[in-house]
Amino acid sequence: MPDDGSRITTPYGAWPSPISARSVAEGARRIDDLAAIGNDVCWLERRPGEGGRNVLVRLAPDGSTRIITPDGFDVRSRVHEYGGGAFLPFAGAGVHAFVNFADQRVYLATAHTTIPLTPADNSRYADLVFDPCRHRLLAVQERPSASGGDETAALVAIPLPTDLPDASATAEPPPPTELVSGADFYSSPRLSPDGGYLAWLSWNHPDMPWDATALRLADLDEDGMPRATRLVAGGDPDHPEAVQQPGFDAHGRLSFVSDRSGWWNLYRVGAPEPLCPRDAEFGVPPWLFGMSSYAHVPGGIVAACCEQGVWGLLLLPDDCASGEPVAIPTPYTSITWLRSASAPEAGQTAGTPTVLFIGAAPARPAEVVRLRVSDTASAEADPQLDVLTSTGPAPDPRYLSTGRPFEFPSAGGRRAYAFFYPPKNDDALAPECARPPLIVKSHGGPTSAAEHVYDPGVQFWTSRGFAVVDVNYGGSTGYGRAYRESLRGRWGIVDVEDCAAAAEALAARGEADPGKLLIRGGSAGGYTTLAALAFKDTFAAGASHYGVADLAALARDTHKFESRYLDRLVGPYPERADLYRERSPLEARDRFSCPVIFFQGDEDRIVPPNQAEAMVEALRAKGVRADYHLFKGEQHGFRRAGNIVRALEAELHFYGEVLAFTPP
Repeated sequence: MPDDGSRITTPYGAWPSPISARSVAEGARRIDDLAAIGNDVCWLERRPGEGGRNVLVRLAPDGSTRIITPDGFDVRSRVHEYGGGAFLPFAGAGVHAFVNFADQRVYLATAHTTIPLTPADNSRYADLVFDPCRHRLLAVQERPSASGGDETAALVAIPLPTDLPDASATAEPPPPTELVSGADFYSSPRLSPDGGYLAWLSWNHPDMPWDATALRLADLDEDGMPRATRLVAGGDPDHPEAVQQPGFDAHGRLSFVSDRSGWWNLYRVGAPEPLCPRDAEFGVPPWLFGMSSYAHVPGGIVAACCEQGVWGLLLLPDDCASGEPVAIPTPYTSITWLRSASAPEAGQTAGTPTVLFIGAAPARPAEVVRLRVSDTASAEADPQLDVLTSTGPAPDPRYLSTGRPFEFPSAGGRRAYAFFYPPKNDDALAPECARPPLIVKSHGGPTSAAEHVYDPGVQFWTSRGFAVVDVNYGGSTGYGRAYRESLRGRWGIVDVEDCAAAAEALAARGEADPGKLLIRGGSAGGYTTLAALAFKDTFAAGASHYGVADLAALARDTHKFESRYLDRLVGPYPERADLYRERSPLEARDRFSCPVIFFQGDEDRIVPPNQAEAMVEALRAKGVRADYHLFKGEQHGFRRAGNIVRALEAELHFYGEVLAFTPP
């Protein structure tokens, strides 16, 4: 943009920006999970201004919303620590079941009272499913081990009261009935429409659910107990496949997503070929329970499909052999929590295929969307989408960096992927010939992905004159199983090489100052950040948010779900303790030469605070600057608005001191 005289010339990083840390924290309002119940829509909303509390919101057809969660309750499961599937609405009467974070009990809430459905025995629950034929809930349960070891996993049935309770109900609920047990992990209990069959997923250490799972199907007897259980997909150790998202259609046919072809494609039990074969991903790594990327609708399936890191929608006909998939145009590049919502509404004919999802794009925040498939079945038709709610206001284009996909060469002739966001602020100019500092963003997981969507946190930096590159290093999802497994045994190598290569490629193209390259990341991304600072000379400074510093300590001290994760990423422990030493930033403390800032929650069970504290102590003993910010009451990821604000402002001022500019 040419300078019309109204723009201020000031160094990169010091541009005055209206995108404050406070506005980013408010933009951290997050929506997870969706459910259609009759003509109503429910979702789970995280509110940083309420200490990160998760509330259940119900939207009526007239546009009115009400908060279902009673005061003092926080809807959040801790099964696998990451949770998911923590609420379930019922048709009529305003009845909802949910998991409460503080005690992990399942509760039943009505308009007048809230009562527990499970005993106070420290068990945890997730993936709630209603069984109307037997008036009960099905759920994944984690219960404490009597020997003090890892929790025991099972699928259980939770009885529902025959009458709606009132406030005087005080009886302790009976324990759930165990349906299935014996595996290390369970997920996705799903009932057939007639209630006669139950499907579920299971897997065992050392696999993660994106390595290998087994899909089983059982008849249910008159008491609702499984019998005649058979394996229908996965479960072959010689040919591992990651099966996910089982679901029955209205005809009782069981669909699922599998990567047996090298890509997460859709299948139907009894059919060996994918319903829509292509080199694209119809699934996501199941870190959370209940996630869905396809939905059965009258006449077929609406599926979200990821190609080269960008998501779109397809309509698959009921008989895929006789019809071609139809692309459904939408403005979104990310589509999650896809649900069927095909109940008749005012102005609709009965059975109109309708779906709900959370959509996001580079120029619009995440939104809850209702889409009527019949309106978009033609490529010529503009999609008629109803936005039911948004996580924030539309961004101001004067300060919006929409970024672009970026493919670049990395070590060993590999190709890697990222999304690059140049600085953008129509009120500011940089001095002539100056180049911006670059922040390399390393996502968590590491089995996860960066998406090309609006992120207030990215805009906080780009509007101040930083460039940002969000890297999908080898091991990221969205590019097929082979790319996902390129990190196998090479965590701390491939991811570090790719993050460094992204920074160096952008500096070589003149889009970043080679002396002002920074790296930041959270969780596994925090590990990549620290490893890059230890093993590469590319970066001037880094920021680790609840990152891993000592791989061996993580292998010895983390929660059950991820306790064998490093077997695949590094090697079996303690048999390959040498690899853990070689790749641990803490063991490479003498190789650090640039400043680092650390952010940590004091209640983090996934990456405990002792990881950051050991690293800080080691660097300070060496004379390397190591700033440390410990936030009380935070777990793995910051949820409270005040802490999000303090972390962002501290990181900005840290970069200013390192790069010698003064933030406005």
